[in-house]
Amino acid sequence: MKFPKKLKTKIDFRTQNNSLRRLKKSSNLVDFSSNDYLGFAKSEEIFNKTHQFLLAKNTQQNGATGSRLLSGNHFLYEHVESFLSTFHQTESAIIFNSGYDANIGFFSSVPQRGDVILYDEFSHASIRDGIRLSNAKSFKFSHNNLEDLEKHILSVRAQSKTKETEIYVVTEAVFSMDGDSPDFIKMTKICEKHDVFLIVDEAHSIGVFGKNGCGLVEELALQKAVFARIVTFGKALGCHGAAILGSKNLQEYLVNFARSFIYTTALSPHSLATIYSAYQKMLQQAKYSQKLNENIAFFKAEVQKLELKNRFINSNSAIHCCVISGNEKVKKISRKFQEKGFDVKAILSPTVPENKERLRFCLHSYNSKEEIRNVLHLLSKFN
Repeated sequence: MKFPKKLKTKIDFRTQNNSLRRLKKSSNLVDFSSNDYLGFAKSEEIFNKTHQFLLAKNTQQNGATGSRLLSGNHFLYEHVESFLSTFHQTESAIIFNSGYDANIGFFSSVPQRGDVILYDEFSHASIRDGIRLSNAKSFKFSHNNLEDLEKHILSVRAQSKTKETEIYVVTEAVFSMDGDSPDFIKMTKICEKHDVFLIVDEAHSIGVFGKNGCGLVEELALQKAVFARIVTFGKALGCHGAAILGSKNLQEYLVNFARSFIYTTALSPHSLATIYSAYQKMLQQAKYSQKLNENIAFFKAEVQKLELKNRFINSNSAIHCCVISGNEKVKKISRKFQEKGFDVKAILSPTVPENKERLRFCLHSYNSKEEIRNVLHLLSKFN
């Protein structure tokens, strides 16, 4: 079948550059790659409680039947969104079909023509794609560099021809390709000082940080200083979907103008029930997040013991990255891990900057200390 030459050229370039992505089958290797930080994705308890919850609510429906503005706004939405608002100490929560949809919807609709978005240079692709769809101007600031952020804010203010220009600053609570976090206390002070709106993507901090896994912003008691938080359910919660947390005015605006919310079929009742059941498990059983944080501490101690610290990006999260320059080299080491029974993924350029390729170790509550010790011992031999 005929295929466009320009597209074939791009695929060929990726192949030659050793960076072509391929879908792989799931494996039975020791998991150091998934985002299932608390083990909830495979939880039989959540599976059963979701079913029981639906039966108790007399809900035997497979699909939502339409978008939320048409026929898909089933009663579970109000139930779960109300719960999320209380749990996350915010005025409102509006559920989107995924974290990608939430970021696309927010950044494409909220910042207006004449406004400016300042985003961390390592921001997730979903944030960048949403920004591309926006009518606002955008500029990146150096990763977690708050001095550079403030310089950009001052520059925008100095060049603005109208006082109506709004500035939106976006960052992540935990960066997925580095595992690190910004200095949120200092960042919120800068944003308050210059009257700008702060947006935080908490995809990789929910379930890992804060009381009952509430996230890093709430752990630092900064929720009132943040204009919007994006929380996702596909990582530590082990299910699917996302929510934007903020004011009731923001919720009303998104319902009217966020195209990724308006023009898509709503999540099924089962999806909403799973989100609710996962949160209930996280609330009632703190042992999972406690075990995860014990494993994070143990991993860091072993890295120190094996004198590998200078190879790792500093992180207190569940994500720990060992920088190994070169796509070919890092893929080779990843294959060695898999041959030894450990699923450790190589992160290649262009996903990360060239010469900053890395192995990403994702830690979980269900990883044993022996598994952590063994995988790091292999790293010391392979690298």
